[in-house]
Amino acid sequence: MNYLKHLFGTALCILVTVTSYGCNLKAKEPNNTALISTSISEKPAKQYVKIALLLDTSNSMDGLINQAKAQLWDIVNEFTHAKCGNDVRPSLEIALYEYGNDNLSSREGYIRQVIGFSNDLDEISEKLFSLTTNGGEEYCGEVIQTSLKQLDWGKNTDDLKMIFIAGNEPFTQGKLNYKDAAHNAKEKDVIVNTIFCGNYEQGISTMWKNGATLTGGDYMAIDHNRQVVHINTPYDDVIIRLNSKLNNTYISYGSLGRQKKALQSVQDSNAAEMEAAVAVKRSVSKSSRLYKNSQWDLVDAIEDDEEILSELKEEELPQELQGKSESEIKTYINKKKAEREDIQNQIQELNAKREAYIAEHQKEETGELENALLSAIKTQASKKNYTWD
Repeated sequence: MNYLKHLFGTALCILVTVTSYGCNLKAKEPNNTALISTSISEKPAKQYVKIALLLDTSNSMDGLINQAKAQLWDIVNEFTHAKCGNDVRPSLEIALYEYGNDNLSSREGYIRQVIGFSNDLDEISEKLFSLTTNGGEEYCGEVIQTSLKQLDWGKNTDDLKMIFIAGNEPFTQGKLNYKDAAHNAKEKDVIVNTIFCGNYEQGISTMWKNGATLTGGDYMAIDHNRQVVHINTPYDDVIIRLNSKLNNTYISYGSLGRQKKALQSVQDSNAAEMEAAVAVKRSVSKSSRLYKNSQWDLVDAIEDDEEILSELKEEELPQELQGKSESEIKTYINKKKAEREDIQNQIQELNAKREAYIAEHQKEETGELENALLSAIKTQASKKNYTWD
């Protein structure tokens, strides 16, 4: 089951890689305007890493789904430290599809978009935990094509766009030829990476490798039922306790506020029920730049738009802020912001010690998926001049 973890990590890293190259190019382009006037400084264009995960949810894929739930946070944590050549840090968006499930519509090819491209990590986690398995027909070419048509991949050639499709039936099933889907992916500058859940040679003979090769992607074969071994560290309990304090710094507002704050706690519980190490990884993600909740949290919202307080109605504020002046509200928000930053810094410092502990106690052998993913990441990174810090 290490496979999916690395699958996400790979997607993430590779994505990050390409992005950096685009940023690098823009950083080096001569700017004649700058020669005329240095008083105008333009912010570098925003860069995106877009990852679509296409997961087989037929009966045999319970292990795959469980691993996906746990490894979302590995992807986020890896991506947190990535940056482009001009120091721009790309934004991460993840989409999720399920296919090959009898509960899905046969008219839709047993395919369902679970969530489109989103940076709402709590919602992505919620959707992953909502997945269930059931037998069905697995049409790889069709689910790839569906994701290409439905998702907003954008037209920025500097963005890194990737599909990761995982399953265990022949890649050739279905009316739509996978080669046509691969051709369409190349036209959209989307890299297709394939993960066959089974024997490596069987994946080759059933065209999973060819499905990746056609777009310059990577082919991986994994044992999707392999148990992932998490290494517990002396820092885990402290990080989890800090996460509880972190939740208290969120100030919900608007119609979504209460619902989204409750969702935050539910996803903490979902992670903890899987394993303490998963809860720790999620806590680390929540202390990173990628965990932003401007749509329902006033601390994040006011950082994005200082005028938001003047736009909110009294009833849209949390009860503790109703009847307060704007000055009093800002003081309260600034206090919560300072508390949050302090807690996040503590988590990051403890996580650095945690990672050092894991590196010291980890066996040299890693999962086959992990090896494949790291190899793909390094290859892509070398081409795109991406860096991590």
